[in-house]
Amino acid sequence: MKQIALIFTALVMVGAQAVAQTPAKTDSSHKKKDWSKVKINNRANDHFMLQLGYDGWAPLPDTIRTKGFSHSINVYLMLDFPFKTDPRFSVGLGAGIGSSNMKFDNQEPNVIALSNTLPFNRTDSSRFKSFKLVTTYVEAPVELRFVADPENSDRSWKAAVGLKVGALLNVHTRGKTLLNAAGNTVNNFTQKESSKNFFGGTRLVGTARVGYGHISLFGQYSVTNLLKDGRGPALHPYSIGITLSGL
Repeated sequence: MKQIALIFTALVMVGAQAVAQTPAKTDSSHKKKDWSKVKINNRANDHFMLQLGYDGWAPLPDTIRTKGFSHSINVYLMLDFPFKTDPRFSVGLGAGIGSSNMKFDNQEPNVIALSNTLPFNRTDSSRFKSFKLVTTYVEAPVELRFVADPENSDRSWKAAVGLKVGALLNVHTRGKTLLNAAGNTVNNFTQKESSKNFFGGTRLVGTARVGYGHISLFGQYSVTNLLKDGRGPALHPYSIGITLSGL
């Protein structure tokens, strides 16, 4: 939790420093600019967002072993509503899909188990060469946005903080290439098992991003637990990555 707080703090500080270093535009008489008179009818302001992130769970118990590059892919379509009195600020509303792929080290979460809690089975004998847990949500993000130059948002520093509300669409595991205890290939088949039994149906995620033009860094942290109460350890997914935006 402390690591995630530090990440969000760093994003906010980078955004604040970038905005502070952006020179303010003034007219020939050096008067303070009247932002309410700025024309932004045709500006692009992140109506489409694609996010690619590195994923983790916090806190991660010693009984759960992840490995490799666990990752997420999020896609959103957004509407942008600038403030009339100051179009540097706006509210972004949208909808989209968020998915996470968590990879495990000789361990297989059994989502179709009949137990009360989600078992993370050890695989000391036969095991899959790669094994991952995939969760997919339909999400509605809300952002409070700032752009240093609203007339040229494609060439300006930007920052945003917000929330996402998500509804769980699918949970499944996928194991590829069965190995024996010696690490030799037994079968090249792929096993897929699907069940939402252990997982919470909704999630609330805090978000932050900062960048320039069409590229920004983002961080997000799930306020809600990945699993239902009493069905396993407290696991709060987080992501850190890159946002590509435009339109």
